[in-house]
Amino acid sequence: MSCTVAGLALLCAALLGVEAVPQLVFAALLALFVGYFLRHLTFAMCAARYAPEDLAAQPGDPGAELPSVTVLVPCHNEELVVGSLAGALRGLDYPDDRLEFVLVDDGSVDSTGTMLDFFADHDCRVRVLHRSAGAGGGKSAALNEALAIAGGDIVVVFDADHRPRPDCLRRLVRHFADPEVAAAQGRCVIHNGSDSVVSRVVAIDYLGGYLVNEYGRQAAFELPAYGGANCAVRRSVLEEVGGWNAASVTEDTDLTLRLVLLGHKVRYDITAVDQEEAVTTVRRYWRQRYRWARGHQQTWRDFRGAVWRSPHLSLGQKVETTMFLFGFHLPAFALFSLALSLAMLVQGQSMPVAPVAGVALWTLLFCGPLVETGVGMAIGRVPRRMVWDLLLFLPFYVLAMAVCTKALVDGLWGSSYSWVKTPRRAGAPAPGGAA
Repeated sequence: MSCTVAGLALLCAALLGVEAVPQLVFAALLALFVGYFLRHLTFAMCAARYAPEDLAAQPGDPGAELPSVTVLVPCHNEELVVGSLAGALRGLDYPDDRLEFVLVDDGSVDSTGTMLDFFADHDCRVRVLHRSAGAGGGKSAALNEALAIAGGDIVVVFDADHRPRPDCLRRLVRHFADPEVAAAQGRCVIHNGSDSVVSRVVAIDYLGGYLVNEYGRQAAFELPAYGGANCAVRRSVLEEVGGWNAASVTEDTDLTLRLVLLGHKVRYDITAVDQEEAVTTVRRYWRQRYRWARGHQQTWRDFRGAVWRSPHLSLGQKVETTMFLFGFHLPAFALFSLALSLAMLVQGQSMPVAPVAGVALWTLLFCGPLVETGVGMAIGRVPRRMVWDLLLFLPFYVLAMAVCTKALVDGLWGSSYSWVKTPRRAGAPAPGGAA
C-alpha cells in the first residue's frame, strides 16, 4: 500500500510541475523493471539447461511404499465436465486400497450432485459431500469441509475441468519421502488451446509459466508456488495451519506463504501433468485474471512484512518471495509510468525522460516475459505456427495493465469481492500424450 500511495503522490507532484520528480520516478521504475528482467532471464536459463532432462525422469521406484491419498475435487455447477472428470479419476494409476476420492457438490443448481452420486454408486472409493446453495466461502470452504472427512496422509486437489495423467499421483507423492516437504505442485497444460484467440494466449502463457517460471523458481531458489489444482499437500501440515483460507480468493498463494514461513518445503514436479481448460472469451479472461490479481495483491499486503521477518528464509529467498508476491502490481506500475509520461507531454515538459520510460516499458512488456515464453515453447516443442501467437502478447498485456490496475484500486479502496467460479465448456480429450 505504501508503494501505491507514494506512486500517486509522485504523480500528483509531476502534474503540479515539480520537474525533478519524474526523473526519479522513471529511474526507480527502470531499476524495478530491470530487476524483474534479470529474474525472468535467470529462470529461462535454468529451464533451458535442466528442464528437458527432468521431463524424461521416471515416476520413481515402483517398489517404494506409497502413502495413502485423498483426492479432493470441488464442483460447482460442473455438469458439463463431471463425466470426463470421472473417467480421468478412474484412470489414475494408484493402488485402490491407498486411494479415496472426496467430491464436493458445492451448492450446485444443475445436475452436478446427481452425477457425482452416480459416480459414487459405481466406485466404492468415492464419497460425495453436498453443500447447500448459499453456503458461502467458495472453493476454500468446500475444500475445508472435504478435508474434515479425508483419511489420506496426502491430500491432492484437482479442479473439475482438470484431467490428470495416469501417473500423476505417483509423481506427486514421491516428494513426500522427504519429511520436510509439505506440498508438491504438478504441471498444468491447456487442452483447448485452439478454441479461440484467448485460449491460444493462455496456452502459451502456461508454457512460460509452468515450464520456465515455476521450474526456475525451484531451480534457483527452491521456492515454487503451491497451485490451486494438480497439487498435493501433507494432511497433518494442512491441519496444523488451519486448512485453506476462506477469506482469500487465491487460496493457493496464501497457503504457499503460510507453509514456507513455517519452514516447510514446497516442491514442483514438471513431470506430474494434467490437462486444464483455458477460458475462451475476453470477458472470462478478465474475470479470471482479476481474481488472480486481487488475490495476489492481497497476499502481498498480508505477508510482505512476515517474509522479511522469517528466520526460515535466506536473503535471496526473501527477495524472490517479495518479487513473486509483487508480480501482479507490475502491470499497474507500467500503466502508471505511461500515464505519467502522457501527463508530462501534455504539460510540455522537455525533460529527457522519454528514452528511460521507453526502455523501462520495453523491458517489462517484452524482454523478460517473452524470453520465458519463448523458452517454454522451445522446451514444449510446440508447432512452429504457434510462434506467431507471440504477436498477441502486446494487446493482452495492455489488457493485463487494465485488469491489475483496477484490482489494485479496488483492493486499496476496500471494495468487497468474493471467489468467482470460471465457467466451463463441454468435452475434453483423454489425458495422455506429449506436452
